[in-house]
Amino acid sequence: MPRSYDVPDGPEVLDRREGPHGEVVLRRHGELLQIIANGCFLMDTSDGRSERLLVDAALAALDGRPAPKLLIGGLGVGFSLAHAAADARWGAITVVERERAVVDWHLDGPLGRISARALADPRTTIVEADLLDHLRETCDTFDAICLDIDNGPGWTVTESNDSLYSPAGLTQCARVLAPGGVLAVWSAQPSPEFEGTLRNAGFQRVRTEEIPVARGVPDVVHLAVRPAVGAG
Repeated sequence: MPRSYDVPDGPEVLDRREGPHGEVVLRRHGELLQIIANGCFLMDTSDGRSERLLVDAALAALDGRPAPKLLIGGLGVGFSLAHAAADARWGAITVVERERAVVDWHLDGPLGRISARALADPRTTIVEADLLDHLRETCDTFDAICLDIDNGPGWTVTESNDSLYSPAGLTQCARVLAPGGVLAVWSAQPSPEFEGTLRNAGFQRVRTEEIPVARGVPDVVHLAVRPAVGAG
């Protein structure tokens, strides 16, 4: 029987879909729009600070590289895409989203209020695919990859996502990064273990930036750089 997220005076379900990876729900709570996946709260439209920092930190780590190509893993509520498209310094922007429902909520639904301008930007391409499959199959090369598809490396939406943060998954990220390219990964909590996995996968300049939140431990962005050709 489908779950119900409706409670008196509480969130209103706008759409509920069963996809290949389980249930995804778009709901409204007051003025906020929220995305729920398999009963797990993912994100809402309350702030966007974390998503903006994710994109800005990746760009800053590129040290002024002209017109860098960006790959965003996860469309979400659209903050990362909207922020990237608002910055003329980015070149091509590719967003990989595996849930057709999320894409629809942006193209024809209420999340378009955040992403409409970015989706109309000629630099933007939306790819409907599983991110890890896309990393394995694409022939494109990117200067930065920003991942915001889970609550972090240790708190994934589905078990299949675990492999993305494994040495094999990080190797696929490195494969499509240009030399000196940046991987930025959002997380709801710090993970020294993931920092070690990044280093063991061959990334350099591994660091974590904290994002203060109202309560609890800070959100973080994990940053790592693919070594330049010939770097030791």
